[in-house]
Amino acid sequence: MSRYGAAPKRDYDYEDYEEHYEQAYARPKYISRDLRPRQKLDVLVGNADYTIYVVVTILVLIGVVMVFSASYESAANRAVFNNDAFHFLRRNGMFAVAGFIAMNIISRIHVDIFRKFVWILYIASIAFLITVIVGGAVVGGAARWIAIPVIGAFQPSEVAKASIIFMIAHLVDKYPDALKTWSNFFIYCGAVGIIVGLVLIPGGFSSALIIAAIGFGMIFIASPYILRFFVFGTAGVGVVVTYLVISAYTGIGFRGARLTAWLDPWSDPLGVGFQPIQSLYAVATGGWFGLGIGQSRQASFIPEPQNDMIFAIVVEELGFFGSGLILLLFAVLVWRGVIVAMKAPDTFSSMLAIGIVFAIAFQAIINVAVVTNTIPNTGVTLPFISYGGTSLLVSMALAGVLLNISKYSKAG
Repeated sequence: MSRYGAAPKRDYDYEDYEEHYEQAYARPKYISRDLRPRQKLDVLVGNADYTIYVVVTILVLIGVVMVFSASYESAANRAVFNNDAFHFLRRNGMFAVAGFIAMNIISRIHVDIFRKFVWILYIASIAFLITVIVGGAVVGGAARWIAIPVIGAFQPSEVAKASIIFMIAHLVDKYPDALKTWSNFFIYCGAVGIIVGLVLIPGGFSSALIIAAIGFGMIFIASPYILRFFVFGTAGVGVVVTYLVISAYTGIGFRGARLTAWLDPWSDPLGVGFQPIQSLYAVATGGWFGLGIGQSRQASFIPEPQNDMIFAIVVEELGFFGSGLILLLFAVLVWRGVIVAMKAPDTFSSMLAIGIVFAIAFQAIINVAVVTNTIPNTGVTLPFISYGGTSLLVSMALAGVLLNISKYSKAG
């Protein structure tokens, strides 16, 4: 006992005290800089956006049905398809199944993995496009395909479209302040311009326009300046319009003829005006509820109705309500895609999402505008619905990327 009384009793021992002190004040272990982005994205905010998944699934199933409805009569009466009414249904169904597998696999791959393949995809796209220029299969006046045994035709411009989305997203994320200078602005534009030029050379005018719209649209979203886009955008539109007008008045090339047919399809009803006229007939006869699936009258007149003009058959067979429902599904898909882009965890994911939204929206708008003769005829597929293996696979793969990003999107 001390002079001040009995010493207070300890309710702990020194060993416990030292252990708790070390745990409370221990310095955190070093985390390498390379692992930080991956750890951040490993924390899932929630499940994938099931609205996107359901909408894409419905659109693909509608596409499979409508491709068969639009093509069975033509396929059954053409020897090139062995008079097989199920030729397009079988192939389109095969690509749809492959697309679903790709979409589900890609939706489960870590977002950061995509970054490692950006340059590989971009360079591969350039190689494919050069192959098309050198020895591509010519169909409809343009060389857009590479013939592959068993699989059939492969369209590199669809892969090039995806490569531009990934490339611009990568550049904007890695060099966030680069677009503040003119020199870097032209470098970004050059990355898009190389792909656009290679697509344009063999005659892929419509595909080149879509890729340019996607690439420059993404640069516009990322750029802090708007005036330069107004200047260059106006100049670009002016060049395209001037080219079409000169072609129309000189009679050189079929694009000028398409412009003339757009202004007055009945000026050449059996030539370049034939397809717009038959498309308008299909739209006009659809009415409110359509003629019914498989009851199209214009499918036997419209050239390759299962491809770019399939929306005309959709309107004819499903009417205003059926076609309006499909447009509503596209609107919902775009809306959900924008939400994913706005809530994405980082710049790369956000730019990827907005690029995919642009790809879907631009193609859908242009396809419907062509079918209704709102703009001159040009070969652009309707995403998820038109027949075309490469287009369907790439569209569903991009939908898988969108689903992937949605899993890491911020709550709220």
